[in-house]
Amino acid sequence: QVQLVESGGGLVQPGGSLRLSCAASGMFSRINVMGWYRQAPGKQRELVARITTGGTTNFADSVKGRFTISRDNAENTVDLQMNSLKPEDTAVYYCYAFVYSQNYWGQGTQVTVSS
Repeated sequence: QVQLVESGGGLVQPGGSLRLSCAASGMFSRINVMGWYRQAPGKQRELVARITTGGTTNFADSVKGRFTISRDNAENTVDLQMNSLKPEDTAVYYCYAFVYSQNYWGQGTQVTVSS
C-alpha cells in the first residue's frame, strides 16, 4: 500500500503562483512515476505533469512553460510549481504514484484561480 498526502492548494489571483507538495509513505522500495492530475467541475481527470525516477518529465500542453515538476527520490516527495496561473487552472489537483504496476492517488487539493 502507498499513501499520498498533498498540501499547498488554495485561492490565488490570475497571474499568481502556487506550489503543491505531495509526500508518499508505505511499503515500497521505489516509486517509478510520480505526478499530478487535475479535475475541474464537469470535466474528466487529466494529466498535468509527471516525472520518473530518472527525472524524465511530461507536461500537459496547457501548462508547458508555466508549471514545473520536481521530486526527491530519497524523501519520496513530488512538488508542482505553478506560475502564471489562469482561471482555467482551477481544479482539484491529485497527486499520483505508479508503484508495482498500480496507480495510487492522494485525496486531492483544491486550487482556485480567481480575482
